[in-house]
Amino acid sequence: MIDFSIRQISAAATIPLRHSVLRPHQPIAACHYPGDDDDEVNFHIGAFHNEKIISVASYFLEKHPDLEGTPQYRLRGMATDPNFRGQGAGSQLLKKGNEILLEKGVPVWWCNARISAAGYYEKAGLSQLGEIFEIKPIGMHKVMYLDLSKDA
Repeated sequence: MIDFSIRQISAAATIPLRHSVLRPHQPIAACHYPGDDDDEVNFHIGAFHNEKIISVASYFLEKHPDLEGTPQYRLRGMATDPNFRGQGAGSQLLKKGNEILLEKGVPVWWCNARISAAGYYEKAGLSQLGEIFEIKPIGMHKVMYLDLSKDA
């Protein structure tokens, strides 16, 4: 395991990893999400190793129509530098995100998980909601969610 720290970051700080990991064949503009700069309700966190950002996650106030409980947040743009995968940075980001959301009184968060990452999210305690679907040109996904009220 490597040493890393977790802290809140700006939306702009997430863009390089979002682009290189999640959308390398798309224009960089595709890595800017609606609400990125709304710091009143949305937030971004990053994992740093030797002051280099190695993993990012963004949380947006957004309700899923098929989930109970409000407010809800949506995790988007979670990405880890491939050279640092399996080191625990992503898991620590999720843990920190859960802490922040619990402080905000948020009972549930959700994401559109790529099929390739679904096992990771299941291991982190998320459950699947509904059927698998395609997001073009990114690929197959499934909605996954975590009920934080079970641990509160």
